[in-house]
Amino acid sequence: MNPDVSSAMRVQKYMSQAGAASRRQTEVLIREGRVAINGETVTGMGARVIPGTDVVSLDGRVVEPAPRRWIVFHKPVGVLCTRSDPHGGETVYDLLPRWAAGLRYVGRLDRDTSGLLLLTNEGDLAAALAHPRGRIEREYQARIAARLNSRTLKRLKRGVELEDGFARPVRVRRFEWGEDEPGVRIVLTEGRKREVRRLLRAVGHPPRSLARTRFGPFRLGGLKAGAWRPARRSELAEARSLVRRRARKGRRSGPKLKGDARV
Repeated sequence: MNPDVSSAMRVQKYMSQAGAASRRQTEVLIREGRVAINGETVTGMGARVIPGTDVVSLDGRVVEPAPRRWIVFHKPVGVLCTRSDPHGGETVYDLLPRWAAGLRYVGRLDRDTSGLLLLTNEGDLAAALAHPRGRIEREYQARIAARLNSRTLKRLKRGVELEDGFARPVRVRRFEWGEDEPGVRIVLTEGRKREVRRLLRAVGHPPRSLARTRFGPFRLGGLKAGAWRPARRSELAEARSLVRRRARKGRRSGPKLKGDARV
């Protein structure tokens, strides 16, 4: 092995990143004696490899490290965040290139919510961005039937008691979509299930439409519904930096939160 082991990783992580098997599936494959490193069968779960130096194989076939991929996708209304729908509904993977079938989405959007959806094969960073503990900002724009008055705006900013606990946005701001089309921008960090919709319903303003426009440093911009683009290097660099800062802060203090990123 290369003496520089700074890039070494567990074989489970390598297999997951390569898209060959999940970490849990890899452990099953190891028990079955089907995984080898440099020609030697792996017998322990703690085996480590250096990508680009060690050769990993599954059933005798070399498992090549997969290039890291990140894409920003504009999910349209009516499209599902799932691999397949038994009822024949259209999924995000139906609208993406074939090679994107190996990517996982980072947090979900429900059928009736449009906007920014991240997809990637970099599992660790994806998990860190989606986990409520990281407190990564998600920004949403909602169309509502009537303009928020000052009292309601203050109530939203103070927070609302929902059926699964107290919820308080990071920021709330009114804006106008157009003539007689009031809207509200809401920034959250927890990403509880349908949280934006439930917040607005709780104050008497159920959204007529809802879109996610930002997830951390990733922005939807002018991307059209159904279109996608590669994530920018600057976005990824900022995301990694943000996750590292949140992790350091979380180690010092911070309760573990539970939540579902579908909104």
